[in-house]
Amino acid sequence: MSEGLRAQKKHETRRNISDVATRLFIRDGFEDVTIAEIATEARVAKMTVTNHFPRKEDLVFDIRTDFTAWPTELIHDSVFHDTRELYFEMLDAQHALVGFSGRGFARMIEQSPILKNALHELHREREANLTELLTRRHPGDGLRPVLAAAHLTTLLRVLFEDVYGRVLEDQPRDAIVDAVWPTAELAFDQLEPVFGTY
Repeated sequence: MSEGLRAQKKHETRRNISDVATRLFIRDGFEDVTIAEIATEARVAKMTVTNHFPRKEDLVFDIRTDFTAWPTELIHDSVFHDTRELYFEMLDAQHALVGFSGRGFARMIEQSPILKNALHELHREREANLTELLTRRHPGDGLRPVLAAAHLTTLLRVLFEDVYGRVLEDQPRDAIVDAVWPTAELAFDQLEPVFGTY
């Protein structure tokens, strides 16, 4: 088997496990589903599940790498303006990275202290990654890069929670975009005078 086919097979296996686990978690509750049950339902060995997902909550947040890397890996020039542009692209696309999911998925998280804590951890990791990037780019700026990262990731978290809350209320997805868009514009406008050129 070629490296390309092997990588594709690995990706398909990981996706299948995550999809099966999410379906079981939504149906039965995160705490009540075991790794063994997931492995049986996904038709893989228990060790295969844990090899792909070391922690049970990783089965839910399979976008962890993308979540915590954004916006760090997508910034080319202006931290503020690149983030702003990308946020509205993702909001328009109703992307999971800005809070969109199914209502059942959101309720599953809301009902599990472990998952709620894991979601907060994703936001903290995103802030740490952005802090590291800005501090490396601007080593002589003291606390300024730390503050910039904190402000920008707080803005993203607050907007995420707004979308997530509306998903929990089962609002139509297009209506969520229409409601959040002006709030997001205001939030970015308020932050721009302080960090817009950073």
